[in-house]
Amino acid sequence: MEYRGKFYYQNDSFSLINDDTFNALNNFETSMFDMIFADPPYFLSSNGITCSGGKMVSVSKGSWDKSVTLEEKHEFNRKWIKECYRVLKDNGTIWISGTLHNIYSIGMSLEEKGFKIINNITWQKTNPPPNLACKTFTHSTETILWAKKDLKNVKYTFNYDIMKELNNNKQMKDVWTTPLTKPSEKKCGKHPTQKPLEILDKIILASTNENDLILDPFCGSSTTGVSAVNLKRRYIGIDNSKEYLDLSVRRYKEMEKN
Repeated sequence: MEYRGKFYYQNDSFSLINDDTFNALNNFETSMFDMIFADPPYFLSSNGITCSGGKMVSVSKGSWDKSVTLEEKHEFNRKWIKECYRVLKDNGTIWISGTLHNIYSIGMSLEEKGFKIINNITWQKTNPPPNLACKTFTHSTETILWAKKDLKNVKYTFNYDIMKELNNNKQMKDVWTTPLTKPSEKKCGKHPTQKPLEILDKIILASTNENDLILDPFCGSSTTGVSAVNLKRRYIGIDNSKEYLDLSVRRYKEMEKN
């Protein structure tokens, strides 16, 4: 792994960096990664409310998710996506998760910075929190964009047969239906935007091979890393929160015990 900075935690398959995403990305060599999964800030924490466990709670997830202007949001997305283009191999792919709050900016940023969108995956949640305001439809989906570099005559990895096998020997569609993250996946601690392992398993199995190197530039509790190592891939995660990196290490060590 050619990284010019310091690792917070490191071994041959699971490594973490405690730094600002942009600083960390600048310290990677060009064309290092086979795949990138990113769950960037949604910029929706503006003192609203939602329902969790039957209780009314704030949707504010932290200072990293505070609402910003449209121009600030789009500039942020263009900047980190540009760096991801540089560190991704030419035959690699990037997956980015988002909601209506940021996904349209992300889609535009991808195309502006040299990517071509392959698929628009809709994650349909079977148990979304109810809409307490009763002024809109219940928010029950997230979008995951899958993209490659817009280069001619360069093949990217898509393990079509594995996806078909996972889907009862039928072509897998672009709507994936799963519950929210299981409590068993949060026993080492909680992250407010933690994704289900089932989603990351599909993403990693679909677009990587064993021993490939995967980057998560906003890793949080490292669901990407837990999935990657469990599927015999290698992983580097970046986060500016030591609290969440410590949670990532606990999750990794718990997985290694089992």
